[in-house]
Amino acid sequence: MSTGLLDLSVDGPVRLPLDETIQCMRCGFCLAACPTYRLTSLETQSPRGRIHLVRSAAEGGLDVGAILPPLDLCIGCRACEAACPAGVRYGWILEETRAELEPRRRRGLLERAIRAVALGRILGTPGGIRLGAWLLRLYRSLGLDRLVRSTGLLRRLAPAAAEMEAVLPRTRERRAVNRTRTAAHPATRVAFFQGCVQEMAFRHVNEAAVRVLEAAGCQVTFPRGQGCCGAVHVHAGERELALQQARRTIAAFEAVDGEVIVSVAGGCGAALKEYPSWFEGDPVWEPRARAFAARCRDFTELLDGLPLPPMKPVEAVVTYQDSCHLRNVQKVVAPPRRLLQSVPGLRYVELPDAGRCCGAGGTYALTQPAMSRRVLDAKMADVAETGATILAVANTPCHLQLLLGARRLAEGRVSGVEGQPGIEVLHVAEILDRALEGAPAGRGAP
Repeated sequence: MSTGLLDLSVDGPVRLPLDETIQCMRCGFCLAACPTYRLTSLETQSPRGRIHLVRSAAEGGLDVGAILPPLDLCIGCRACEAACPAGVRYGWILEETRAELEPRRRRGLLERAIRAVALGRILGTPGGIRLGAWLLRLYRSLGLDRLVRSTGLLRRLAPAAAEMEAVLPRTRERRAVNRTRTAAHPATRVAFFQGCVQEMAFRHVNEAAVRVLEAAGCQVTFPRGQGCCGAVHVHAGERELALQQARRTIAAFEAVDGEVIVSVAGGCGAALKEYPSWFEGDPVWEPRARAFAARCRDFTELLDGLPLPPMKPVEAVVTYQDSCHLRNVQKVVAPPRRLLQSVPGLRYVELPDAGRCCGAGGTYALTQPAMSRRVLDAKMADVAETGATILAVANTPCHLQLLLGARRLAEGRVSGVEGQPGIEVLHVAEILDRALEGAPAGRGAP
């Protein structure tokens, strides 16, 4: 049996999360928080509407295939959860439904092959991540990036990917992230989570974070065998691949004695802290996941409580875009702002609607580029209002998305906004590292 985008003869009956959908009271508090609803005003593009569709399909009143397009257009920012008075676990409904439908989904041969290589081979193993990082360096060092751009080949085949490729940072790490760094008198022992895309394309951010942690007196360790957190897999409906990543990550960090596990990516950190829900009911892995999650902190969350050495002035105007998963899932809102406000010379300006999604959504910017760009342009119009010269971020996909946004703004491609060049997009760690340049490890505050 088949229905539209699904083949329902695969893997037995469809089991959708009916019990959780019943918790929705349909009050509508989520509507104003949802970026896709705000742009479309369509009930089917709201959290309330999507929950109702899943419930209707679960109860047999709606063709299961009909719920896929609205679910695909959901960014997964989970701002609706923060607004929901009933505490409905929308993210759980979304991911459980995607996981249930993914094995039955009709995909072309090329799309299946790309997913298998990207999710299974590259992001699926630590060796694959190292290979991906090496291939990216080779791609640049041989000048293949310039060749691809000059021929316009990627732009013709995958325009959204071409836009993202064009803004990938070209930076060189100052030293390798591969060993334990020992402060003279460590205040905190940190086990550092390096991530997958973070380590491949934004390794300089990891390095900046490590230098700042060392300046705050931390001893930083890099557990062997760590890889992807599994967030990209769970968002893609690849439940078993996500659990494989989670088991590997938990085991890798159990092997080190770091008091705290630190991530610089809001999305990764949210996944790490939610591992217990991934293994709910598993007598072996749920207790291990709970012990692991209890040690996890965002970089800004930990650093906000540590003394820092005197900083040099950074003369700039900065605004900050919340990472959705850092704000809505980890509930870390004030620490990044306090850290930025602590930098001498840096004038902090609050971004209007800073908690509204930028449209990155992990791989959403590639799979749903039209909606992603609409959300991004609305965000960049707000950024332009602040007059900021630095846009601070705290998550990897957001970082890449907002680099693209800064380029679109500079080129005058944001509707209703004149071209505004010169906005740097930097992780909070990079800004602090710039202010602390030259500070010795382990020095802390006087």
